[in-house]
Parts: sequence; C-alpha cells; structure tokens
Amino acid sequence: MSMKFSSKYLEQAVEALSELPSVGKKSALRLALHLINDESEKTKRIAQSLITLKENITRCKTCNNLADTDTCDICLSESRRRNIICVVENVRDVMAIEDTQQYSGIYHVLGGVISPLEGIGPEDLSIQLLKDRVEQGQVDELIMGLSPTIDGETTIYYLSKILSDTDVKISLIARGVAFGGELEYADELTIARSIQSRIPYLAGQ
Repeated sequence: MSMKFSSKYLEQAVEALSELPSVGKKSALRLALHLINDESEKTKRIAQSLITLKENITRCKTCNNLADTDTCDICLSESRRRNIICVVENVRDVMAIEDTQQYSGIYHVLGGVISPLEGIGPEDLSIQLLKDRVEQGQVDELIMGLSPTIDGETTIYYLSKILSDTDVKISLIARGVAFGGELEYADELTIARSIQSRIPYLAGQ
C-alpha cells in the first residue's frame, strides 16, 4: 500500500511504527496521528520509556530471563523452590505461567527452540547455561514447559539426551495445551492444571 505524506516526519514515524510485529501501515498511521494530536505528555513518556528499556534491560545471568540487574527478581526471591526449574521458550511463557500463581519453582528461558528449518540449533539457545545449572547438583526436576510443537518436542528430546548422565528428573506438562499450540496463548487455568498434572518424560515415547 502506497501512502502520500505531507510531512516527512510523519512518514518516518509511520515507517518506524510499521516495523513492529502485527502493525501495518494503516495501524501505524493511526498511532502516529493519535500521538500528534495528544495534548498530554503521553508521547514523551512512551518515547522515554522505550529508550530506557532499550538502554537498561538485560538478561539474568542465572536463568536468561529479562531483568533490570544481573539477576532477575524470580531468581532472587527467597520464597521460590530452587530445586525445580521450568524450562520455557521465551519470556512471554514465564509471564503466562506466573499469571497462574500456581508455580513456586524457578525458570530457565531457552530463547527459542531447536528448529532445523529456521536454522536454529542448540548453540543458538541457552542450553549450555541450563546444563551448567543442572550439573551444579542443586536441581531435582526440570519441567519442560515448551509448546507442544514438533520443534518443541525435538528440543525436549535433545535436552533429555544431553542430561541423561545426570540424576535430574525430567517431566512434561500435561497435554491440556493442545499439540501444535503456543503455551503463551493458553488460558491460566489450563496452564496451571498442565503444570500440576505433569508426567515423567520418557525419551522416544
């Protein structure tokens, strides 16, 4: 779709906003015009918060979750069970599980799943960090909270193989989350029940 702009500044703003996921040119134009017409400090607050976010947010050195410091609030919390780690694909999955308020362990964010078709291998994920955590000997169970897709299953199988010489128990969330579904889009009750009803993982089955 070609748009004619009377202002190069508006055009630049629309182009920038349209680069965001799920934001087309029309939606970007509506957002830009809204910000122009807004008489409050909203535009400045949004711009400043995004700059602050980009310049200051980091990754937790323990679990790879997003954090304000080297260690995220979940890993720092004294109320969490440190012998149980829920392995998830991304930060959105952590937030989805936390919203259930039914899980008291800690997390490990892989940063994706193994996907040969997309050129994503084990070395592109935080798998070595997870292996190091397990080999420290303080982890009793890994709950595989990955979305039940082909790539998710492949990742779980790979993790089970590289951790086969450890004593850690590997379990799967129950299939309340439909095969091929994304964990982050499941409702809170389904996620909570899936974690509570987790089952042992048997490689190759």
